[in-house]
Amino acid sequence: MALELKPKKWPGTIRTVTLGGGRRRTLAVGGGNALPLHAFEGSFPHRPLLALEITDTAPGRWPAAATEPWQGVLGQPAAAARRAVEGYGADLVMLHLAGTHPDRGNRSPDDAVADVRAVLDAVPVPLIVRGPGAGRKQNDVLARVAEACGGEGLVLHSACQEDYRTLAAVAVAYGHVLVAESPIDMNIAKQLNILLADASVDLNRVLIDPLTGGLGYGLEYTYSVMQRIRLAALGGDPMLNAPVVCLAGEEAWKAKEAGVPRHKEPLWGDERQRGINWEVATALPLVEAGAEIVVLRHPEALARLRRQLDGWFAETNRGVA
Repeated sequence: MALELKPKKWPGTIRTVTLGGGRRRTLAVGGGNALPLHAFEGSFPHRPLLALEITDTAPGRWPAAATEPWQGVLGQPAAAARRAVEGYGADLVMLHLAGTHPDRGNRSPDDAVADVRAVLDAVPVPLIVRGPGAGRKQNDVLARVAEACGGEGLVLHSACQEDYRTLAAVAVAYGHVLVAESPIDMNIAKQLNILLADASVDLNRVLIDPLTGGLGYGLEYTYSVMQRIRLAALGGDPMLNAPVVCLAGEEAWKAKEAGVPRHKEPLWGDERQRGINWEVATALPLVEAGAEIVVLRHPEALARLRRQLDGWFAETNRGVA
C-alpha cells in the first residue's frame, strides 16, 4: 500500500531579513513557510548561513584547539576576517568586541570603531558586531559603532528585555539589523519583539537569538524552545516570525568535554577532534530546529556543516538577496 503524504499548509511565514548593504554584499535569511527541512511541505528560498567568530583581542578563554586555526591573526580583526572568508569560506563574520569589556581590557568605543572599520575594509561580506555584554558599556560601544558605520547594514548583537532602548534607537537611526536576545524563553522573545516594535524598530530588521545551550549543557531545552517559537511563527504570530541566529561555537567550546586535554582524560580521545565534534553536534540540531544563522569558531566545523547543508539545500540560494 502506497504511503500518501498530506503536507500541512501553515498560515505564517518567517520574515526575510536582508543583511549588509552600503559597501557590503547583501545576504538574505528567512522566508521559509514550513517546519525546518520540511521541503515536502513548503519552500525555503534562503538556506542557513554559516559565520565564523573573530575577536578584537586574543581570546584568553578559548581552548588551544579552537585558537589553532587562527594562529598569526589572533587579536588582528582585519586579518582574521580575511582568513575567515577567503581561507575558510564563511558566509559572514561575527566580530566579538570582547576587549571592550571593563574586566577584559576596557578598550574604548573608538577602539571598537577602528576594529569594525578595519574588518569592513578587509572583507565584503555582512558583519555581525557583538558587544561586551549587557550594560552601559555595551550601549556605549555598539551605539558608537552604529553611528560611525551608518548605512553598512551591520547586525548589532544584541538587545535584551531589560536594556533595549538605546540599541533600538541607533539601529533605526543608522539602518542596521538588531538581534533581540532572550534567555531560552519564548514568552520573553515575543515580549522583546513587541517592545522593539513599539520603539519603531522594523521587525523586518530583527533577528532572534534564543540563547543557545551547548551539547550536554541545555541543548535539548534550547531545541524545544526554538521549536515552540517556530510553531508559533508558522501559526501566524507576527511577533515571533523573525529568523533565528545561534552562537553555537561559543556554547560548544565552553563545555569541559570540548577542551580537556587528552592526557587528563585518555579515554576521551584527541581534544581537537573532540572539540570539533562537540561544535558540530551542537550546531546541527540548531539548524534542524530552525536556526537561520549559525556562528561557529572552528573552520573544520564550518566545513562539515557546509557539506551537510549542501545535501539538505542543494537547490537553495546561499542567502543571496
